[in-house]
Amino acid sequence: MTEARAEFLAGERLEDVAFFLADRAVDEPEKLDGFGERVDGGHLLVVDGDAGRGAFQSATGTDAMGFAKDAMGTEGEIDRSLTGGTCPDGEDHDVRFVFAFAEEQNEEVGGLYAEGDVIHAYAQCTCGTAYSHKWVVGERTD
Repeated sequence: MTEARAEFLAGERLEDVAFFLADRAVDEPEKLDGFGERVDGGHLLVVDGDAGRGAFQSATGTDAMGFAKDAMGTEGEIDRSLTGGTCPDGEDHDVRFVFAFAEEQNEEVGGLYAEGDVIHAYAQCTCGTAYSHKWVVGERTD
C-alpha cells in the first residue's frame, strides 16, 4: 500500500479523494501505469479533491458526486482497501470502480460523525448496481 493510500485511510488527507478503477472499467488501463498505485485488477489513485473528481469523471464518464448521491440509496460492503467489495445484488459480482472521500469528525452532527473521521466509499458493480459504505477511520482492520 502506498503512503498516499495509507494516509487517506488514516484520515490524514481530508482534502483528497481516492478512487479505484478496475482494468475492465477503462478502455486503456495501461495508460494509468505511473499514476497512483497498481493493485490487483486495476489502479488506485489518491488525488486532490477537485482534480480527483475531474480525473474520476474523465476515466469513468461518470460525475463523481452525482454517482455518490445515487449510490447512497443502497448499502453494501466495500473493502477497506477501496479495491473491491460485495455487491448487494450478488456475491459473485466484481467492482468496476470505487470513489471515496473522508469527512472530518463532527460531534455536532452526532452519530458516526461524533466518533471520528468518516470514510465515505461508493462502488459500482459489473452488474450496474451502485452502492455505498461508510465507516469511522481506525475501526476497520480488514
